[in-house]
Amino acid sequence: MAISAIAPERVQERRRVAFTIAAIALAAKMARADGEATPKEFSIFQRLFQVSPQESANAVRFYNLAAQSMAGFEAYADQAASLLGPGSPVLEDLLDALWLIAAADGFTGDELAYLEAVATRLGFDAAAARIRARHTDPAEDDPWAILGVAPGSDAATLRAAYHALVKQYHPDRHFAEGVPAEFIRVSESRMASINDAYARLTGKR
Repeated sequence: MAISAIAPERVQERRRVAFTIAAIALAAKMARADGEATPKEFSIFQRLFQVSPQESANAVRFYNLAAQSMAGFEAYADQAASLLGPGSPVLEDLLDALWLIAAADGFTGDELAYLEAVATRLGFDAAAARIRARHTDPAEDDPWAILGVAPGSDAATLRAAYHALVKQYHPDRHFAEGVPAEFIRVSESRMASINDAYARLTGKR
């Protein structure tokens, strides 16, 4: 008996659902990492993961279930990495979202250990320190640092760095990689900071 091929759009939808499940679970377990998942952390989750009204109740139910313990976070991190490829810009957005949840009530040692473990499984061994600095370094709002260029770089260097970041982090790329629409808020926030940094350095506000 012939087996009919699965339509590409169905494959992409399955990837989106699988990524959503992994991302929500990792967010919930991030909130639990210090021993208690707080309402403040949940509010950050809701801001970053805006699901459709039809799925909202299911998302909240799954979040609350996942937040009951830290068990199994490794499998969810591995699932996300296998769906998009280790070190994907989308996974960096996911890691940023986890940092924002952790920052809701201040960082603890357990939270930092969780973030480090997840970063490793998502393929960010080498970049983990850079991502951490973005959330803990007082100079993280430095436009030169946001664009990844040396202070005083010329216009051509700024332009090249800006276009490279747009190509890497634009939300349209995330859609193309099968990221759920509800997760695009993180990439939109990153692009806003990149655009602002470029405008500040070029006087194009």
